Amino acid sequence: MSVLVNVIVMLGMLVIVPAGLRLMDAAELAPIRRIWPVFAVPGAVALWLPRSTTAAALAGIYALGTLALAAQAPRRLARTRSLAPGEVAQLTALVSPSVAGLALVAERAGHELFGFGLTVLALTVPHFHFAGFTAALVAGLVCRTTAGAAGRFAALSVPLGTLLVLAGYFLDDWAELLGALVLTAGMWTVALLTWRDVRAGGRDGVTRTLLAVSAAVLVATMLLALSWALGEATGLPHPNLTWMAATHGLGNALGFALCSVLAWRRLKETTV
Repeated sequence: MSVLVNVIVMLGMLVIVPAGLRLMDAAELAPIRRIWPVFAVPGAVALWLPRSTTAAALAGIYALGTLALAAQAPRRLARTRSLAPGEVAQLTALVSPSVAGLALVAERAGHELFGFGLTVLALTVPHFHFAGFTAALVAGLVCRTTAGAAGRFAALSVPLGTLLVLAGYFLDDWAELLGALVLTAGMWTVALLTWRDVRAGGRDGVTRTLLAVSAAVLVATMLLALSWALGEATGLPHPNLTWMAATHGLGNALGFALCSVLAWRRLKETTV
């Protein structure tokens, strides 16, 4: 499982985050986007080293990059002076990688941060790259592209669901299940709007196919997330973490996140 999780996290660090930042129309993000590899490459190297001071130090470089990115959220809020649903989602995307960065430092150091086991910390890293950064980013883009209550619901429920899942780490499995329900509702709404509305705006078959795949994958991967959270809360049979990494994790990384950022990049290029 660790090898697969590391590959998924590397995709988030090296590809998804910098590609996603290009989709945000914010000039202030240009400097950190240009130097992002300075932070991401050491973080990626840290994944493959044994837990040690060296691995933690390299992870710390990545964490500094994620904190610098999170610092752009208040700057953006001061500039836009808006808490519209689409903006809330974008602000969430800016902050989420910092949770992953801090969890990575603790896990690489072998330190059970806030009492969480090393396995939980290791899985927190991909979760806040994909359920945090990418899901919030795409929800915000969908909200801005599609007018109506459904888009606003998606843009608010994805950040709320992510926050509730994080709170569930500190509370109990039932709180985490509530977060999974809210997040799933938001992501399924993103999938519906992507399939029904955004895909129709694709001017070529490749873009429409990428959007279709991202929407279809979300239906399956979020159903898996629900089954896992329900099983944890109730004791009912559910997939184990290795199976979740190979299905939910890999599906979200490749089928949703990568396909989404590629599709939205193509959509942006056709409107410039």
